[in-house]
Amino acid sequence: MLARRTLLASASMILAAPVALRAQAAYPNRPIRMIVPWPPGQATDLMGRVVAQKVTELLGQPIVPENKAGAGGMIGTDAVAKAAPDGYTLLAASTGPITTAPLVQKTPYDPAKDFAPVAQLGISPYVLAVNPKFPAADAAEFVAALKKDPGKFTYASSGTGAAAHLIALMFLAKAGLEATHIPFQGSGPALTSVVAGQVDFSVDTLAATGPLIRQGGLRGLGVSLANGTELAPELPPLARLPGLASYDVGAFGGYMLPAGTPAEIVQRFALATAQAMQTTEVMARLAQVGFQPQHRDTADFIAFLARHRAEFAQVIEANKIRVDQ
Repeated sequence: MLARRTLLASASMILAAPVALRAQAAYPNRPIRMIVPWPPGQATDLMGRVVAQKVTELLGQPIVPENKAGAGGMIGTDAVAKAAPDGYTLLAASTGPITTAPLVQKTPYDPAKDFAPVAQLGISPYVLAVNPKFPAADAAEFVAALKKDPGKFTYASSGTGAAAHLIALMFLAKAGLEATHIPFQGSGPALTSVVAGQVDFSVDTLAATGPLIRQGGLRGLGVSLANGTELAPELPPLARLPGLASYDVGAFGGYMLPAGTPAEIVQRFALATAQAMQTTEVMARLAQVGFQPQHRDTADFIAFLARHRAEFAQVIEANKIRVDQ
């Protein structure tokens, strides 16, 4: 009799529990779609897939990647902004469509209102890379060469207002340098022009420049992270140069869900992501794709995004950068 009363009481408690808590207990009960707003093999794509494989194990439901590229990442990002906020559509988020694009052009989404940040996964270091024939053996000599001939040298980027363009501008401004910007449609063509000697240098991701440096097509002079990166310990931080102590920037990668997703679902996903990021397997695989692991929980990620936006907004305003539409 006592056992029966206890069972009935337990059942009553479950029925009385908030609907949100019961939904949390059931989540996830079907596959989760991960929208990658870039082509397969791009840095954000690789990052998202590496971590998602482990999160899949922890959540017990598959995370299925779907590449929806176009418009500098805005098409796929907008698809997530307009998806149902039920925890079953995830964004592999990155600096371009979330931070820089909305600052230089009108976007069909508001990054501050249309997304629920979950966690940051890592940071992509940027490398000052030159053609092997460039007349400088290191970053200090590079700065001296550009100061001697202001405006003589050219630099390539993946496009006006792209993260690579803005991170290069930050470096040039802090070092007091002048160079002519040559925009391309993507990192591939931009770096190819430097390898061919058509353009003098570029500041681009380690993921993009690393293979070319190892092959001898480019020469790396320094990295954009103030503490350097264990992914390329031979590259000194550019922050060691005079006047560049505050130069510490990279492109983030992380997970976001549509705004309005229940807080308990965001927390559930954030917890699984944190657990995945603690495994040596995930850390090693992120390093292999040129992405430096740097986990931030939801609150820290939100604070980082605000700082990240302010940093890029400053250089965009100073250089009056807009993208024609």
